[in-house]
Amino acid sequence: MKSCYTNQRIAVLGLGSSGEAAALRLLEEGARVTVLDSGDSEKIHAAAATLRAAGARVLLGGEAASDATIYDLGVLSPGIDPAVPLVRDFCARSISMIGELEFSYSLCACPVVAITGTNGKTTTTQLVERMLNACGVRTVAAGNIGPAFAARVRESANLDLMTLEVSSFQLETIREFRPAISVWLNFQADHLDRYASMEEYYAAKLRIFENQTAEDFAIVKLEDKLPPLKAQRITFSAYAQGGDLDLREGVIHFHGQPVLRLADTQLRGLHNAENLMAALAVGAVRGLDFAPMVEALRTYKALPHRCELVGTLEGVDYVNDSKATNLDALEKALLSETRPVVLIAGGKDKGFEFDSLTEIVASKVKNVVLIGEMAGRIAGFWASRVPCEQAATLAEAVRLARSHAQAGDVVLFSPGTSSFDMFKSYADRGGQFRQLVQSLIHPVS
Repeated sequence: MKSCYTNQRIAVLGLGSSGEAAALRLLEEGARVTVLDSGDSEKIHAAAATLRAAGARVLLGGEAASDATIYDLGVLSPGIDPAVPLVRDFCARSISMIGELEFSYSLCACPVVAITGTNGKTTTTQLVERMLNACGVRTVAAGNIGPAFAARVRESANLDLMTLEVSSFQLETIREFRPAISVWLNFQADHLDRYASMEEYYAAKLRIFENQTAEDFAIVKLEDKLPPLKAQRITFSAYAQGGDLDLREGVIHFHGQPVLRLADTQLRGLHNAENLMAALAVGAVRGLDFAPMVEALRTYKALPHRCELVGTLEGVDYVNDSKATNLDALEKALLSETRPVVLIAGGKDKGFEFDSLTEIVASKVKNVVLIGEMAGRIAGFWASRVPCEQAATLAEAVRLARSHAQAGDVVLFSPGTSSFDMFKSYADRGGQFRQLVQSLIHPVS
C-alpha cells in the first residue's frame, strides 16, 4: 500500500532523538527527506552520518539556515522552539508544519493513551505500561519518555494500545492527534523560558483534549478547573474527596471501594499516590480487574532521581530528587518528608519565583544550601525564615548540608528548577549528587 508520504519532499527540523526517528521512519515511507539542524556538536554529526547512510540529505549549521528549498511538509522536533529563525523561515515560506507526535500518530494502527502533566508523566507512563502488559493488554511506552513515538510506531499493528508520555512542546503542533484515553496529572508553573506566559503554557497542554469525542475518556485531577470536555471524565485526587479515585487513611479507593494500600507499594508521597490512581483509572476504563492491576503496581520501583534514597550516613538519609525541575515537584518532595530537612536547591533561571514556597520551606526545612544561577534570588525569598547558604559547586553544597544534618534528618537534593546552568541534564546532576554521597559513605583510603 502506497504511503501518503511517498515521494513527498519533507524536511525534518531538529536532529535530536525525535527528529532522527522521524527521519528514519519517513525514509521507510518512501519520502525524500532532508534534515536540518543549526547545531554543530559531535552528537549531531554522528546522527547526521547515520541518516546520510540511510538515504537522507542532512544540512547542518549555516547550510541549514540558508536552505531555500520548497518542501511539501516540515516535521518539527519537539525540542525546537517554534520561535527560532529556522522555523520562522519555514512559516514565512508557507511550508506546512506538523510535529513528530502528529506525524507518528498518522501512522499509528492502534488506539493511544496519552499522559501529560507538569510532573509525574514518566512515572505514570511506566506504571501504565507495566500494569497493562501484566493484564494482557499489549502496549509499549514511547514519546517524551523515550524512545520517540516515531521509533516505535511500526510496532502499533501488533499492540492493543500505544502508551505515550506527551509534553506541551509535542502538543503545540498537533492537528488530528486524538487519544482514546487522555491523562491530565496536574498543571504548575514551568517552561516560562519557552512560553511567554502561564496562559500560553496552559493552552498548549490543553490541546491533549482537543480532538477527543464522547467515545473517549479523560482522566483528570479533581481539583483542576478544566474547561468543558467532550470526553467522559474520570477524576482522581490524593488531597480531596469526591473523585472517582481518592485516598483514605493511606488506601486508594475507587468509587468508595478499597483498591490499593500505598504502604504496599515501592512509591512514597501523595504525588505518587496520584500517579498510581491515574494508572488504575486507565485500567478501569479498559474494564480490567483490579487484582492483577494492583499486583503489577506494587512491584514498581521509582526511577532514579525521583525522591531516590541514595544512601544513609551517620543516621542521615540522602535523597536524590534531581528530577524536581520546577516548583511543584520541589513542593511535593517536601510534603512527602516527615523528618527535619536540610535542603539543597537552585539551578537555572527558568523565569519563575520561589516566594510561593516560603511557608512550606519554613515549616519543613532547618537549613537551605543553594546552588546555580538562582541561588541569590532564592535566598532573597527564604533567608528571613530559614538559614540559607550559597555554594559554588555541588560538592561544596553536599559538604555544607552534611555539616548541618543530624541523625534522624534527611538531606534532600530537590533543585526546583532545571540543571543546564551547571550540568548536562537532571540525570547528570543527580548522578553527580549520588557519586558525592557515595564517596562520603565509602571514602577511598
